[in-house]
Amino acid sequence: QVQLVESGGGLVQAGGSLRLSCAASGRTFSINHMGWFRQAPGKEREFVAAIRWSGGTTYYADSVKGRFAISRDTAKSTVALQMNSLEAEDTAVYYCVAKSFGGSVYTPGNYDYWGQGTQVTVSS
Repeated sequence: QVQLVESGGGLVQAGGSLRLSCAASGRTFSINHMGWFRQAPGKEREFVAAIRWSGGTTYYADSVKGRFAISRDTAKSTVALQMNSLEAEDTAVYYCVAKSFGGSVYTPGNYDYWGQGTQVTVSS
């Protein structure tokens, strides 16, 4: 089992920045990718970003490309999401995720582990 704990959500004005962090514990050696999904009220959960644990290859949704940056610290088993130029449309609960098996990084069903979520609210 892997446990994920997010931190760093909050309220920010449009155009501002926030940094989310996620700490993984437990069987972290089994992780091959970590990332973030988000879910806004009344909308489906959507992919935001992911990073390959070995090598650091990154993946982004088109809606956040150029504004968000995902990074990882393998020694500390943490992943971070730096969010810049935030927009009202970025308001959502953000979930840290990790997966141990194959499958597309863009598909939520391929992730074995989910954090409890952290709220990000962007005021316009």
